[in-house]
Amino acid sequence: MTGRAFHLGDVLTITTGALVSPRHMDGVYDILNWMTGDSLFTHQLPRAMDECQGPLLAQHPDLAAIVLPDFGGSRDDVKAAVYAWLAEQVAVYGETREVTPLDPADHTRMDPFTELRKMAPHAEIITVEVPGDGAS
Repeated sequence: MTGRAFHLGDVLTITTGALVSPRHMDGVYDILNWMTGDSLFTHQLPRAMDECQGPLLAQHPDLAAIVLPDFGGSRDDVKAAVYAWLAEQVAVYGETREVTPLDPADHTRMDPFTELRKMAPHAEIITVEVPGDGAS
């Protein structure tokens, strides 16, 4: 299976559950969409992270040893601490990691609106269906 290189911070965001990707949410969407072969909506990210965390650690078992420090402090202090910590991790583990997609059996594909209805059955969810491709 063909892999794709991702920044260590993208990978660690999935394996640790803390947003340490230098590309922030763009990195999260990018790696999870790659691994799942899906185009995920925001509310689908936690499920996709759960599906991808174990396989990512299986691909890169050395990353399981990484422990997040307490990044407490002001927003600016936390941001600086995360960047410094990530630079240390890159120095030890390398800047990028090759990531292969999930086996299709390991990802549950679900229509985003169906999933949202399951997540919030009490909410009124209105969808608009446009006939055709929407091109004018």
